[in-house]
Amino acid sequence: MKEEAVKAKGGLGETIRTIIYAVLIAVVIRTFAYEPFKIPSESMLPTLMIGDYLFVSKYSYGYSRHSFPFSLAPISGRIFEDLPERGDVAVFKKPIGEQVDYIKRIMGLPGDKLQMINGVLHINGTPVKRERIEDFVDRDRFGNVRRIAQYRETLPSGRTYLTLDETVQGIMDNTDVYLVPENHVFAMGDNRDNSTDSRFLSHVGYVPVENLVGRAEIIFMSLDGSAEWYEIWKYPTAIRWNRIFNSLS
Repeated sequence: MKEEAVKAKGGLGETIRTIIYAVLIAVVIRTFAYEPFKIPSESMLPTLMIGDYLFVSKYSYGYSRHSFPFSLAPISGRIFEDLPERGDVAVFKKPIGEQVDYIKRIMGLPGDKLQMINGVLHINGTPVKRERIEDFVDRDRFGNVRRIAQYRETLPSGRTYLTLDETVQGIMDNTDVYLVPENHVFAMGDNRDNSTDSRFLSHVGYVPVENLVGRAEIIFMSLDGSAEWYEIWKYPTAIRWNRIFNSLS
């Protein structure tokens, strides 16, 4: 009986140790390597859709206190800092108000001048190449088909991505010139008329480099809203199969 009790106790202890090790490994991976994120809004359409799940590389821009759970690490600035490249899709802590996670495309680097003129983004006085392509077509939350004007933008580096223009002469289609301060970046959503981003200086504004969490790398799961992540039995019809493993870099 004593031997059986010792075995039972040892088995329970081993299980607890295994759980602790698993949690520690998960925390280390989440902090220093990759962290999963779920897309909650349409601000990055058509690149990212509500229900997309993606991995963000935490090492891409170095580490700050925001790299750690609940931003608790006693770190000032960044360690192993590396600035984003223009066009990166990045996660950052919103610098104004509640420090929630935002995901946008980095369009301006320190010292850059940006301006929207008639819906066209200008960087340092030069308009970004913008080509009209086929409409973006999907259904809204009520099931109605909608068509939105879609463009392919090409940065001077040759990097390309898609943007949406929902409204002719939207409220941020014409702006003053933004001068990105030192140690800050300028972030914009691809859904230009439906994104609260750095153009709104009193809501988001310029993003301190310290607030960068990481670079979005790949979509590993995408659900169309007809199933929650735990409703595995609904996956066959709820998964957007054509979006899985789409690279964002």
